Amino acid sequence: MTTAASKTPDTSHAENQQHQDRLAHLVKNAWRAMVRALQIRLIEHNVSFGHWSFLRILWEKDGLTQRELADRSGMTTPTTFTAINAMETLGYVRRKQMNGNKKNVYIFLTPRGRKLEDKLQPLAEEINAAAVEGLNEEDIQAARLVLEQIAGNLVTYEQKLMQSENLRVPSTRQLGKLYTS
Repeated sequence: MTTAASKTPDTSHAENQQHQDRLAHLVKNAWRAMVRALQIRLIEHNVSFGHWSFLRILWEKDGLTQRELADRSGMTTPTTFTAINAMETLGYVRRKQMNGNKKNVYIFLTPRGRKLEDKLQPLAEEINAAAVEGLNEEDIQAARLVLEQIAGNLVTYEQKLMQSENLRVPSTRQLGKLYTS
């Protein structure tokens, strides 16, 4: 029986095997595939994947500060600021200062942003279901546990590295300078 793998030239086979051995590569490919699949569905509703991340957080807890949104999403504050500006222009969110606290600006969903939940949440569930099609519940739970452990391990590693070597996560602006220098 001839398979696609047996038709692969030797150099490609070695390269494919190397990529198969790298967990980061496999995780990246799965993540990209999920993002693409979701973006295809989100764009039907004029929502970018970046906006989706913030909408999801606000659907769970409305009225967060920009800093809280950045922390919960894992995005930088400038990236969050830019996304919130765009979402405000689209009419999905509004900014509001609270009485007695002029320092913090809170982000609230508008009725239009709130209505998106009923349209978009089922799309995300559809993508998740497609992603695990053919897997049994035990495998899905095992994958969850493994990915949670990997994420936790890397957070711990990052914290130790930042403390022991006095490093920090570079800002988007700092990374941008690398490309323009």
